[in-house]
Amino acid sequence: MTFRIHVPSDTTAKARGADRIARLIEIVAEEHKVDVEVRRNGTRGLYWLETLVEVDTDAGRYGFGPVKEGDIESLFAAEFYKGNVDHPLAVGLVEEIPYLKRQERFTFSRLGITDPLSLEDYQAKDGFKGLENAIKLSSQEIVDAVKESGLRGRGGAAFPTGIKWQTVLDVESPKNQKYIVCNADEGDSGTFADRLVMECDPFMLIEGMTIAGLAVGATQGYIYCRSEYPLSIENLNSAIQTAYDNNLLGADILGSGKHFDLEVRMGAGAYICGEETSLLESLEGKRGLVRAKPPLPAIVGLFGQPTVVNNVLSLAAVPFILDKGAKAYADVGIGRSRGTLPFQVAGNVKFGGLVELAFGPTLKELMFEFGGGTRSGRPLRAVQVGGPLGAYLHESQWDTPLGYEEFSQKEAVLGHGGVVMFDDTVDMSEQARFSMEFCVAESCGKCTPCRIGSTRGVEVIDRIRAGQNVDANLELLSDLCETMLDGSLCAMGGMTPFPVQSAVKHFPEDFVKNAASATQAKEV
Repeated sequence: MTFRIHVPSDTTAKARGADRIARLIEIVAEEHKVDVEVRRNGTRGLYWLETLVEVDTDAGRYGFGPVKEGDIESLFAAEFYKGNVDHPLAVGLVEEIPYLKRQERFTFSRLGITDPLSLEDYQAKDGFKGLENAIKLSSQEIVDAVKESGLRGRGGAAFPTGIKWQTVLDVESPKNQKYIVCNADEGDSGTFADRLVMECDPFMLIEGMTIAGLAVGATQGYIYCRSEYPLSIENLNSAIQTAYDNNLLGADILGSGKHFDLEVRMGAGAYICGEETSLLESLEGKRGLVRAKPPLPAIVGLFGQPTVVNNVLSLAAVPFILDKGAKAYADVGIGRSRGTLPFQVAGNVKFGGLVELAFGPTLKELMFEFGGGTRSGRPLRAVQVGGPLGAYLHESQWDTPLGYEEFSQKEAVLGHGGVVMFDDTVDMSEQARFSMEFCVAESCGKCTPCRIGSTRGVEVIDRIRAGQNVDANLELLSDLCETMLDGSLCAMGGMTPFPVQSAVKHFPEDFVKNAASATQAKEV
């Protein structure tokens, strides 16, 4: 009898030794004369359990984790491959783990279940059904379905995806050429959902982009993937070739006569290239500088042609919508925040990982009921949501429902869904300084408020922390933040004040404490 064992193959699992563990399972199985088939699936996104090894049984997959190389012999001694749970690392049926069972996985329904590069696996789990449906529809009908779903951009601005597509569909292209560009330059702190799509379910992104092409009349797509994601690039290229080989890309998609080509382009290694116009400049082979708007990329985008620029998660949600229906997606969520968002819980957290939920639960529920509080066991003090440009949220704000408008009312952003937690040892004046310093390093330099403002911001915060004219410098910092917010060309400078202002507003004691300590040191 052959026992099937699953070992994840994404970057995080590999960093935790998954490749060596997979090989060692084969070696020890041979020594024990046990016939095993080791399959490399994607991760489940339960990162505190990595490396999570799963075993097929009649009842479902049983999990063991976190498995290290030194655990393999004891696992075989306990005959784990038969689903025996008499082992300290046994976690039972994986689908029954509360962290996973309580999620609403629309986009990530296949995560950790399928072989990322198996087209057969993807199709067995409803893969390409959305594309099959889209082929039967007119462009306008596809756009209408996306509008009806309520899908909004998952990259930060939360602009309605269907409205963007409608603009590109309606505009006349002077060269009869339109483009679909996927922004896969995932650079926000604590985020990894884009990477999981590309590494663990790449056909989903291919399907979503192809549907987008059919929707707006685009025949060429580009995935702009950050250079720090070599496995994503490798898996995407492999999946794209498989799609071509099976008539799912190219000049005659599924015999429909419809055409869409797709390529992967490696990013330039700059955070600013996550801004859509800077990304387009980089795609054209230029330095990644932000463009002034208008014109919008939907009208004058890549190579001057109408272009859809969407985030990975936006495009990855499209196959579900075209398969299950716009209503199925729109039926969950709150207010204008429809569908689900894959939250990425990271930082000082006990149970870090991917949590896909319908909009609506509170930030506190996410951090404690899923995240389990801090890994250090110390009290949670602050949380940054939405990447390095997102506000730091104080305990008084943790009951905010997870929704775009709800966060906006708290002068915060959901962004890409990254949640980074800090315990009570954090120095928020240092975090505020880091925010300005990050902008210094990552600004494209095109506009003065961002380029010079961030540099001055670091200097002003340093003076505050050193106890120099604290009140006057706090007022100067406030004025500087307002100038950056109102005068910057893009969100790089325009949002850098968010974490700084929130740190000063909600954690003023850290600025006073540092100033007092610096003054006392001088007196001594």
